[in-house]
Amino acid sequence: MNSPLTLRELDAIDVSRLNGVGAQRRAALAGVDVETVFDLLTYYPRRYVDRTAQAPISGAAVGAEITVVAEVLSVTSRRMRGGRPLVTAEVGDASGSMSAVFFNQAWRERQLTEGRTVAMFGKVDSYRGRKQMTNPVVDLLGDRTGKIVPVYPQSETAGIATWDIASWVAEARRRCAPRGIADPLPSDVRTRLGLITRAQALDDIHEPPSMAARAAARNRLVFDELLRVQLVLRGQRLAREAHELGIAHEPSGLLVTAFGERLAFGLTDAQQRAITDIDVDVGRGRPMHRLLQGDVGSGKTLVALHGLLVAVQNGHQGALMAPTEVLAEQHYLAVRDLLSGLAVPDPSRLGGTRPLTLRLLRGGHSATERREMLVEIATGAADIVVGTHALLEESVEFNSLSVVVVDEQHRFGVAQRARLREHGRSDGRMPHLLVMTATPIPRTAAMTVYGDLDVSVLDELPPGRTPITTEWVRGPLAAEAMWTEVRAEIESGHQAYVVCPLIAESESLDARSAEQMHDELAAGALAGLRVGLLHGRLASADKEDTMTRFRAGALDALVATTVIEVGIDVPNATVMVVLSADRFGIAQLHQLRGRVGRSSHASHCFLVSDEDPTPIAEERLAALEASTDGFALAERDLELRGEGTLFDERQSGRSDLKLASLARDLEWVQAARDVAMDLVKSEGDLVALPGLADEIDWFASRRDPDFLQRS
Repeated sequence: MNSPLTLRELDAIDVSRLNGVGAQRRAALAGVDVETVFDLLTYYPRRYVDRTAQAPISGAAVGAEITVVAEVLSVTSRRMRGGRPLVTAEVGDASGSMSAVFFNQAWRERQLTEGRTVAMFGKVDSYRGRKQMTNPVVDLLGDRTGKIVPVYPQSETAGIATWDIASWVAEARRRCAPRGIADPLPSDVRTRLGLITRAQALDDIHEPPSMAARAAARNRLVFDELLRVQLVLRGQRLAREAHELGIAHEPSGLLVTAFGERLAFGLTDAQQRAITDIDVDVGRGRPMHRLLQGDVGSGKTLVALHGLLVAVQNGHQGALMAPTEVLAEQHYLAVRDLLSGLAVPDPSRLGGTRPLTLRLLRGGHSATERREMLVEIATGAADIVVGTHALLEESVEFNSLSVVVVDEQHRFGVAQRARLREHGRSDGRMPHLLVMTATPIPRTAAMTVYGDLDVSVLDELPPGRTPITTEWVRGPLAAEAMWTEVRAEIESGHQAYVVCPLIAESESLDARSAEQMHDELAAGALAGLRVGLLHGRLASADKEDTMTRFRAGALDALVATTVIEVGIDVPNATVMVVLSADRFGIAQLHQLRGRVGRSSHASHCFLVSDEDPTPIAEERLAALEASTDGFALAERDLELRGEGTLFDERQSGRSDLKLASLARDLEWVQAARDVAMDLVKSEGDLVALPGLADEIDWFASRRDPDFLQRS
């Protein structure tokens, strides 16, 4: 008898082998990332209609949120004042009828054709003495029967309906039944955690006999998803610790001491803890692999600079990589001021020291400047090099790179970071890596996405910082009052940012938006003031000149795109206006807001929303108005957005967390982490579990190196 089917085998069976999936249907399924039987079996229902608990229309109480299953009796549409469409559907079951109205959803007229069976979930209202739902959630059920009906994600453009998916899933399960589905999880782990078998879980997630059975199925499949991720991360970490050689550093010395003594403020306890973590890491003979996570304004740069100076003090080089030229230039200027006048121990020099050399490598250098800088980097004359992805180019060769700092690490791929580390040395030893993010990450997400990193958290603000007052601005009268406050703040000697709306993933469109807003404000609300302009399409020299003038106080206001999102530090800027703020996510708005409040002056952030923001956008803006705690906001963001775009970068390719919710499944994240650490204590332990080892090998091989950063 053949052995049970593994996930690797299911992933090798094309969906075209199922009855009813011809070339056209296969192409449609590929459009929703279903190409194999594995993809199909893990294309889970997005919700369920519990027909054992559904209410007849006659028994639906006004004010209650319920699901009704009914037939579409008629559909009409008309235009309201202002041209907005209104679609009204009359639906009925054996007990009676009611209406469902849809505002601004003209496509409902095509969807809700007469005779279709639909499930509608929403709040029951009363209108002119009749029951009605407004903008209910609608699922098309076809002629399916059963106590609990799964509803799958549908694609109207691809022509795939929920009942199509259900029939293909049912056939795939039927054809898998003779061999069964392999379960590589050790039985003692399954028993300890109260989990059902994988085969049972796949049956009950698609055709649950009860909602309790569906919950048990979800628990098992969620655990499987999270365990695969944790085992991959665990394997990566153990392999790195077993095979990578690092460079042991002496963390204390004259250079580091001199740097600490010249700081205007004492370090926070959180900064001291992070520095101690780094000192312990770099003192070992294996490379550091640490995440420095801190809210905006928490002082990450000082901590990172300590690590870079330890490298220089020990006769090596440091590199700081930033995601954009604006941020790289900002880091360079900030670091230059902090390091000005510092001397590096050098016994070969008269007096025993030499000036510390800092360089900025970017795209705008002349050929001669670049050639000279590359020589300095290759010979070790450049102690610390700041740059963008230009540091990754093959022409850049370091003499002895020993500490690498990557800022806003989620914007760089795993492969990019690895390339910087690997080409930094020729002796086989790996530089120490410190990755930083100012995007607060919920604990569940950190355990899942950064499971192979040690983590230091900066959860205190340095002395001298004041909380930022945030106000959600709605309507023209409120906007007019806001601009009056902005002018008053500027006239009192401070400066302002005006952030333009994100139009699209297009630098040229965003640039045009900023230019237009600059002209409007310079002629209107900010007339007579010195208004600058900054966007990504400006030449490097122009961007640097604008920022230099703004920093020096030669500009009163800066109209900008989100190029100012991170790293810009102008203490005299005390007010920010974000236009069309409802188009941004919580994390990005929080980052933007962090450009003010960088001194002891009271600071304000105005979030201006468009005329009719979505309910989710309203919740985001309300959350930002109520809190400046980045970690609390990150948790709220995860609740609102789910797992699709953890870092505002969409998953490219198939998702690896299809059921697991980092907002709701902390228990299973922790359980998966514990089991991974228990099963794999050293490299090679998975050999004793061949089924699980094969699954992890398959899972890792089918994903690009950056899947975790985008899951």
